[in-house]
Amino acid sequence: MIERTEYLEELKRWKDKDLIKVVTGIRRCGKSTLFELFINYLKENNINDEQIIKINLEDADYDFKDYKELYNYINSKIDSKIQYYIFLDEVQNVPEFQKAVDSLYIKKNVDVYITGSNAYLLSGELATLLSGRYIEIKMLPLSFKEYITAFNNNNYQQLFLNYMKNGGMPGNISILQTNPNDVDRYLDGIFSTIVYKDIMARNNISDKMLLESVLKFIFDSIGSPISTKKISDTLTSKGMSTSNHTVENYITAFQESFLIYKAERFDVKGKNLLARDYKYYAVDSGLRSYLLGKKADSDMGHILENIVYLELLRRGYKVYVGKVDDLEIDFVAENRDGLKYYQVALTLRDEKVLERELKSLQKTNDHYPKYLLTLDMDLESDYNGITKINVIDWLLKGE
Repeated sequence: MIERTEYLEELKRWKDKDLIKVVTGIRRCGKSTLFELFINYLKENNINDEQIIKINLEDADYDFKDYKELYNYINSKIDSKIQYYIFLDEVQNVPEFQKAVDSLYIKKNVDVYITGSNAYLLSGELATLLSGRYIEIKMLPLSFKEYITAFNNNNYQQLFLNYMKNGGMPGNISILQTNPNDVDRYLDGIFSTIVYKDIMARNNISDKMLLESVLKFIFDSIGSPISTKKISDTLTSKGMSTSNHTVENYITAFQESFLIYKAERFDVKGKNLLARDYKYYAVDSGLRSYLLGKKADSDMGHILENIVYLELLRRGYKVYVGKVDDLEIDFVAENRDGLKYYQVALTLRDEKVLERELKSLQKTNDHYPKYLLTLDMDLESDYNGITKINVIDWLLKGE
């Protein structure tokens, strides 16, 4: 079992705080395993088995028709004299689950933890009912730093190439170690569940071919600005009649299921967001490889960019695509301390490429940290305050 240290430390930090702990993320990214790791931690710190109630709501053994049945089942196991830790996995499977969660939360001797594989978990009625009473922990597939801990191999360059292709879904690890040819079968299972259960059934979508075509277009365009009109026009020209409205609905469903993430464009000089031509990034390069097939390997530069984008999210940044005059900065990363700028390139050995990548960073005219991330193995270097770093070193050490 791979230690998801950052996420585990976050759960420890919020333990016994008067908040519902909500872990969100794509299916099979490790939410259930995180609960197991945290439960082990509780047991190591003198919490007895009877104080822990864990329910996986995708398990047929727990077939609750509504929130009342769920609440009554848990309440029957609670003694008001001792502290309890309640773990509800995939809680969105119970109708009006938010009412059961809220009723458990208001008990003084209950600490509540829930997971969900759809962003709507924290929208609408739940957000209203639990406003200000929950903390969201956004979980992603394995980082490269986590990924390498599963292998007895110090050849980080080769491991990184494998990571770029196969991604970081935790279930991939044992398959890669035994029969790598089964990776696509495993990813197909995840993808099919997300498409049928989280997207088509929930959103009353019947055209699976069109849905997949929209997702393939987005996966094939990671790191490039695209619009719903461009997607719609392209698919219509190929004989799949659709509309901007339909494409927009599909994109929303992909985002809610954590298949893709949207990066808005940020005007560096004006310090404001721009309202068109967003970029989208895939939650996992392995899922992208599975869906696109051989075509997936044709744009390593954008795959690298995708990995950097996800890593910045893991580190708690809000991440934008930067615009400075008529030039672009791959990422503007923002947190409470301010901004950081990142340019990402496979190689900067060509002087013209280096000059181009430096130019947009130089035009920001501010003193925020600026980085060039590349696969080049040169020693770290500095260009008048712009730091060039090998991306593998950056992923393992952080900046």
